[in-house]
Amino acid sequence: MESLAIALLAFFATGYFVLAGADIGTGMLTPYLGRTDHERRLVIASFAPFFLGNEVWLIATAGVFVGCFPDLEGELLTGQFAVLVPLLTGWIVRDIGLWSRGRGRGRVWRAVCDGAVVCGSWTVALAWGWLLAALLTGTPDETATGPAALLIALATAALFAAHGLGFATLRLTGLPYERARLLVGRTGRPWQSFALTAALLGLLPLLAGSALPLTDQAADGATLTLLVPALLVVTPFLVAAQAWTWRTFRHRVTRPSYL
Repeated sequence: MESLAIALLAFFATGYFVLAGADIGTGMLTPYLGRTDHERRLVIASFAPFFLGNEVWLIATAGVFVGCFPDLEGELLTGQFAVLVPLLTGWIVRDIGLWSRGRGRGRVWRAVCDGAVVCGSWTVALAWGWLLAALLTGTPDETATGPAALLIALATAALFAAHGLGFATLRLTGLPYERARLLVGRTGRPWQSFALTAALLGLLPLLAGSALPLTDQAADGATLTLLVPALLVVTPFLVAAQAWTWRTFRHRVTRPSYL
């Protein structure tokens, strides 16, 4: 049961980084991809159908972590409190910007919401890098500091941005697409960049998990016997819902809204 719990944790964490990394990275680069209000609406529309479904993978990851590895979860929450606060704050600010942009009128309102999306996306990406800096060294009970932590945080944010660029080349049209394609490069097919950054982002939580004592700090057998089968039942529905969403909104964005 411990092995199944670890496999589920790895599956959900990898899914979150690969899928949510696309909308986080695109949100980070919204000012570059969209120079006008209309273009920024196109950029946001490119990932708007996906971001809530992508965040479900993070909720599932947290659920597996809390339920199957409670002792390690306590150490992480205590030791990484300074990292988790900006991570959650950036997540909330970003989502507020996405939800609120179309609910108000005026250029100032939209500019504020766009700023919330961009700043929230950068905060989330940098906070993940900061958290990974501690996990990769096997010290979840201590906040990472020093040049190495800064370098890992910046490199992780850059990888999120590159992943968003690859996503943008698959989803956008017009000038926003041309700007994304300019940075990604015109050689090769657009999906190649996205596949490469997806593989790299998916590798990060696997490396972090391998540095943690997951087997030693798993919950007791009775708890795992109850939780793991329930998670195995729910997981196919989550994957099916995600596949349906990506298939339904698979076409490139040509207008600011799907509605």
